[in-house]
Amino acid sequence: MVILEKIINKVLREELYKSMKLKEDVQISEDLRYHIENNITLSNNVFRVYSESYFNLISEVRKLYNKNLINLNQEDKWIVESDLGKSYLLENGDVVWLDASIEISESLNEAEHRGKNVKLNSPFRTPGGPKKFAVYVKTPKGTIKKVTFGDPNLRIKNSSKSRAKSFRARHKCDQKKDKTKAGYWSCNVGRYAKKLGLKSSKSW
Repeated sequence: MVILEKIINKVLREELYKSMKLKEDVQISEDLRYHIENNITLSNNVFRVYSESYFNLISEVRKLYNKNLINLNQEDKWIVESDLGKSYLLENGDVVWLDASIEISESLNEAEHRGKNVKLNSPFRTPGGPKKFAVYVKTPKGTIKKVTFGDPNLRIKNSSKSRAKSFRARHKCDQKKDKTKAGYWSCNVGRYAKKLGLKSSKSW
């Protein structure tokens, strides 16, 4: 019974987190090709969340999906079937990104943590330790939390496909969705490569 349950859970995880795959040989951007060749899902794409490149990739995948030209996992389907990445131009000239406006506001605004202003969802290096990096996030209760992650004694070698695959398997990165936990940021550190001074922006 236990073995059967493990098999079912494995199949469900594979279905939920399988990578994007083209059904036909069609012209795509270099950004999308990179994600497909490196088995990176749309939900874990390497671009900074809510950046122009982030939205452009979603829009490209949505167009392919609507033409039945790409296979997606369930989580990626939720993204392209939503309004995420679609924009609305206000009368005053401001652009509002649908399904993302609240989260964008939270990620860009500063918050107060122990008497000082901090930027949310923006990881940074911590030379004094105890971990390699840290990030301030908002908890479901509305409080601000400092999350530290990364072993200061180890190098990040996410540029290696084999090492990245091993890391994601060991740390079960496909299950790390909670931004208030160190595991989420460790698995997604490649998204912030330029900001953190990493050589590679490849996702673990």
